[in-house]
Amino acid sequence: MTKILVVDDEEILRMLIRDTLEDMGYEIDEAEDGQEALEKVTQESYDLMILDYMMPHVTGIEVIEQLPEQIKANLPILMLTAKSQEEDRQKVFENGVDYFMSKPFSPVKLMEIVEDILNG
Repeated sequence: MTKILVVDDEEILRMLIRDTLEDMGYEIDEAEDGQEALEKVTQESYDLMILDYMMPHVTGIEVIEQLPEQIKANLPILMLTAKSQEEDRQKVFENGVDYFMSKPFSPVKLMEIVEDILNG
């Protein structure tokens, strides 16, 4: 089964993403901050990480910077963020993010992007 890690400090947003993607048949794991995300990705294998940019303690960018290279090379990352200025998008892509999605977002659009990512 395809396994996705959802990393966001907002519980309601994690619940929305989880419910949307579980309905599509994906197995969802959650982390409420960047530190927890780093612990999980080094202990388990995921097919996709949906990562918030702005979180307390360890930001989404810091998560990416701290990922072991082997994991970073094999784990597609969808950055989900309210930071949608062009310089923010550029910074995200420069740090190795594969896909970018602005908040607020449409669950239908999220489903489409996740399908595109996981099906090549």
